[in-house]
Amino acid sequence: MSSVQLSYARRMEGMSGNVIREILKLTQQPDVISFAGGMPSPDSFPKADIQRILNDVGDELISLLQYATTEGYPPLREFIAQWVKDRGIEATADQVLMLAGSQQGIDLACKALLDPGDVVLVERPTYLTALQVIQMYQARAVAVPGDADGMDPDALQEAIETYRPKLIYLVPTFRNPSGETWSRERRQIVAEIAASAGVVIVEDDPYGMLRYSGEPVAAVKAFDSAGCVIYLGSFSKIVSPGMRLGYAIAAPELLRKLVVGKQTVDVHSNNLAQYVVNEFCRSPRFAEHLKSIRAVYGQKRDRMLQALETHFPESATWTRPDGGLFVWVTLAGHIQTSKLLERAVEQKVAFIPGTPFFCDGSGENAMRLNFSNASFEQIDTGIARLGRVIKEAGA
Repeated sequence: MSSVQLSYARRMEGMSGNVIREILKLTQQPDVISFAGGMPSPDSFPKADIQRILNDVGDELISLLQYATTEGYPPLREFIAQWVKDRGIEATADQVLMLAGSQQGIDLACKALLDPGDVVLVERPTYLTALQVIQMYQARAVAVPGDADGMDPDALQEAIETYRPKLIYLVPTFRNPSGETWSRERRQIVAEIAASAGVVIVEDDPYGMLRYSGEPVAAVKAFDSAGCVIYLGSFSKIVSPGMRLGYAIAAPELLRKLVVGKQTVDVHSNNLAQYVVNEFCRSPRFAEHLKSIRAVYGQKRDRMLQALETHFPESATWTRPDGGLFVWVTLAGHIQTSKLLERAVEQKVAFIPGTPFFCDGSGENAMRLNFSNASFEQIDTGIARLGRVIKEAGA
């Protein structure tokens, strides 16, 4: 069979697969302990509740099997509009768009707002898939310096004046990958700076309901006086990632652009999944479920932090997150975690190297560790193995 030279879109130049998915392929052996993915524990899935809801769906099943409006299942949108008030967000059901996971919201925002060559301001480090989406739309990510409290306001103001960005992308609560949480003051001032400059903020909050210590902080969206913040939430970490269900909350004009973008992709999100999530979230079992998974994940976080103290070298430092799924580790400057990963997999343990989380290619001596999807025993054993690998590398 003769080969044919195919012509691909320019947007595909330089694009590669998701590094996490590629690394997960290396860890499929059952004896590899993986801290690589950002997956919730299968033990956290409300299997019995979902089965009960499906068994009791009744006559509404017919309508759920038919096409529906792009915006989503009305009762669930109404629930979300009330639910987010705890995060300081005032919204109506008409301002809620159901998504196939909150990641779709990143894509739709970029589709609606970015032209080739545009700039998106991001945290340093930031969610690696968001960087891929920005690249896919032929835009450029520029990192804004900051600290554990969030982006530095002066640096943000300077970056806006220098680059004239279309978007600012943030994960301010239990950040992916660092696990850190922005302060209330930093959220407010960043919202004010963006509003003054007319720049849209995409606030990605897939982990906000997974708090194990500390006090809750209002969303950046709570300080959105100008209607320029798109708030993204997800049910993947608190109900099920396989249902692929998230949501966006935005001012009417912005939301309409997202709706039009979604109509060219999948028409609407899964009706049956929306029905199940709505029924579960409105039941008394939802609060019990959240309390249960927070307790277990909090214990796993503590177990990992304890194991790091025991097994990692003194030259290593790490974050101590109040919630979410990740701990961010920084090693001695001469260690390259991308090379360290090869040796780690040989020793039956895996992690995500730091570089993919930086738009400037830095972070070579950092790594992201996920604690939610490993057992307590796996955390102890895996961190001990990883500690030995790091020490053998000369840390």
